[in-house]
Amino acid sequence: YCHITAPIAGTVGLRLVDAGNMVHATDPNGLIVITQLDPIYVVFSPSEDSLPQVLHAMGRAGKLPAQAYDHLKTLLATGTLAAVDNQIDPTTLTIRMKAVFDNHEHTLFPNQAVNVRLLVDTLHEVVVMPTLALQQSPQGAFVYVVAPDDTVVMRPITPGPTAGDQTVVEEGLAPGEVVVTDGVDKLQPGSKIVLHRDESAGTRPATATAASQPGARQPRETR
Repeated sequence: YCHITAPIAGTVGLRLVDAGNMVHATDPNGLIVITQLDPIYVVFSPSEDSLPQVLHAMGRAGKLPAQAYDHLKTLLATGTLAAVDNQIDPTTLTIRMKAVFDNHEHTLFPNQAVNVRLLVDTLHEVVVMPTLALQQSPQGAFVYVVAPDDTVVMRPITPGPTAGDQTVVEEGLAPGEVVVTDGVDKLQPGSKIVLHRDESAGTRPATATAASQPGARQPRETR
């Protein structure tokens, strides 16, 4: 015979008592559990190596944009970084961070597993290439560049940050050059290749792809 007003806006879970049950003020579980959905917080733990970049970006820009994706890489919500923990976990060498998201459409749900991307910097006027083209050797990173006579040349490069399936090339690759992304385990310098084209992609080659032209904007991010 009473009316109870919830202290927060949220969604109630399954009721913990039924009509006719005896309840007491000291019951540990209460009647129901209310979970706040809008706004909602997401806690994620990137590597400690990302901490200097994040702190530097926070000092320069203040709030950092954050994006939440599901395991299928579908964007669920956008928000901002709210807080960074004050110590690194020595067992995992990660640091806990918390981002806040406006969850008006309830696309995020409590205890849902998501992937968080945090934008810490944007690089301008850079050359980017598919990450699949990047190869490693004892001498360092390299790519196979396609020459005009359809032979491949082993080219050392200096890779930069990676975002998704794209990698920045700081040195060693010019805009418009074609790099091999498929079948590299069968190649050696001077090998003759054939560019197989993907019919579904028009004239875009399936076994090689060109580096991006200058002017492309490449986000630098951490997960």
